[in-house]
Amino acid sequence: MAVFSVILGWAAHALVFLLFLGFIAFLGYCLYIKHTHMKYDHIPGPPRESFLFGHLAVFLRASRNDEVVHDTFLKWVQTYGSVYRINVLHNVLLFVTSPEGTKEILMSPKYPKDKLFYSRIFNLFGQRFLGNGLVTAQDHEQWYKQRRIMDPAFSSLYLRGLMGTFNERAEKLMAQLTDVADNKTEVHMLHLVNYVTLDVIAKVAFGVDLDQLKNTSVFPKAIETCLKGMVYYARDSFFELNPKNRPFINEVREACRLLRTTGAQWINDRKTAMQNGDDVPKDILTQIIKSAGKEESMTKEDEELMLDNFVTFFIAGQETTANQLAFCIMELARHPDILEKAKKEVDDVIGMKQEISNEDLGKLIYLSQVLKETLRIYPTAPGTSRDVLEDMVIDGIHIPARVTCFFSSYATGRLEQFFKDPLKFDPDRFHPDAPKPYYCYFPFALGPRSCLGQTFAQMEAKVVMAKLLQRFHFTLLPGQSFDIQDTGTLRPKSGVLCYVRHRNHKN
Repeated sequence: MAVFSVILGWAAHALVFLLFLGFIAFLGYCLYIKHTHMKYDHIPGPPRESFLFGHLAVFLRASRNDEVVHDTFLKWVQTYGSVYRINVLHNVLLFVTSPEGTKEILMSPKYPKDKLFYSRIFNLFGQRFLGNGLVTAQDHEQWYKQRRIMDPAFSSLYLRGLMGTFNERAEKLMAQLTDVADNKTEVHMLHLVNYVTLDVIAKVAFGVDLDQLKNTSVFPKAIETCLKGMVYYARDSFFELNPKNRPFINEVREACRLLRTTGAQWINDRKTAMQNGDDVPKDILTQIIKSAGKEESMTKEDEELMLDNFVTFFIAGQETTANQLAFCIMELARHPDILEKAKKEVDDVIGMKQEISNEDLGKLIYLSQVLKETLRIYPTAPGTSRDVLEDMVIDGIHIPARVTCFFSSYATGRLEQFFKDPLKFDPDRFHPDAPKPYYCYFPFALGPRSCLGQTFAQMEAKVVMAKLLQRFHFTLLPGQSFDIQDTGTLRPKSGVLCYVRHRNHKN
C-alpha cells in the first residue's frame, strides 16, 4: 500500500506539473496572439468575434449555413477599404483589392503561393489530394520545372489540333438536348455540361472515352465530394474533431483515392504503350510524358507530381468550365436581348455547319464577351493568395512582412469603383474598344502563376455555347433560385433548370 501511495503521489505531482506546463504554453500562445494583434492592428478590419479565434466563426457559419463567404468579404471591402485584416487564431490574412497591390504581388514570381492554405490541400483528411502539383507547389523552382514540362501540351498550335475532339464531344451533348427537346422535358443544365466537360478532359487530356459512363460515372460525384471536403478542411480547423463528420470524411478520403488510383492506372498504361512502341494518342498526357522524359532525371517524387497534376487537371478541366457554362446559360436565359444578339453572331459566323473551326472561334467576338462577363460576376475559382515575406506599402498602408494576402476576383468584379452597376450582366464591358480592366479582373489569376489551361477552357466553352446557341432555345423554369453555391469553386445552386426546344431558323 505504501508503494501504491508513493506512485499515486508521483502521478499527482506529474499531472500538476503537466497542467502547469500546459498553462504556461497556453499563456505563451495568447501572448503571441497579442503580439500579432499589435503588429497588424494598424490595418483596418472588422472587429474580431474572439480574442483567440478571431474571425474563424464567420467562416464556420458560412460553411454550415451553405452561404457564400465571398459575399462577406465583399461587404468588408465596401466597409474597410482596399486593404483590410482578418484574424484566425495566430494567423493574419490581408484582403487586397487595390489594383496596384494586385499588380505588384500577382505579377511577380517572388511572392509564393500561400503556405497555410495550399499546404492544407496537399492532402484531405490524411489522404493525398493535390499534393505539390502545378496549382499548389510553393517552391518556385519546383513549380517552374513542372510548368516547363506542361507548357508544350498547352501551346496554341497543339490546342488548335484539339478542335475535332471539342466538336465531337460537344455533339454528344447536342444529341442529348435533341432528345430533351423532342420529349419536351425539363433538363438540369449543370449536370449535362458537367458530363460534356468530363468527357472532354478525359478524352483530350488522357485519351480515355468515358461516354459510355455518362449516366453512371462516379467521377462527377468524386470531384464534388473532394471539393466540398476541401472547403471544410481548409476553413474549419475543428471539423475532424466532430464524430458526426466521420462518415463524410471517409467519403472524401475514398473520393481522393478513386481519383489518384484512376490517374495512376491511366498514366502507367500510357507509359507502357509508349515503351512498347504502340500508337498512342497525341494528347496532353502523351505530351506531358514525352516532355518529362526529356528531363535529366526523373525521381519518384517527379512521378508522384505527375499524379498530382492528373488530379489537378482532371478537376480544374472539368469542374470550373462546367460551372462557367451553367452560369452563362443562366444569364443568357435571364436576358433575352443578349441571348438574341449572341445567336445572331453564331448564325452569321457558323450558320448551319456542324464542325466549328478555330478560325470560327476567333470571329465569335460577342460570345467571347458573354463568357468574360460571366466570369466577372461568377468567377468559378473566386480568388488566389500569396505570402508576402518582406515589408511593403499598399495604398499607403504599411504591410509588415510574413503575412498572407488574398486577392478576390469575386469581390473586385462586383465593386462599383471598377465596374459601373456591377451586378448588371453587360457583355459590352468587354467590347474590343472598351477600356481594359486594370488589375481588377483575373478569373484565371495573373502573372507567372496564372492558370495554364485558360485558353483550353475558353476554347471548349466557346464550342459548346456556339453549338447550343446554333440549335436550341432555352428558357428557365420559373421559381428557381439564382443563388450561388460555394463548394470551393462557385456553381449555380439551382443547377439551372431549363426547358429546351429546337430553333426555328426561318427568323
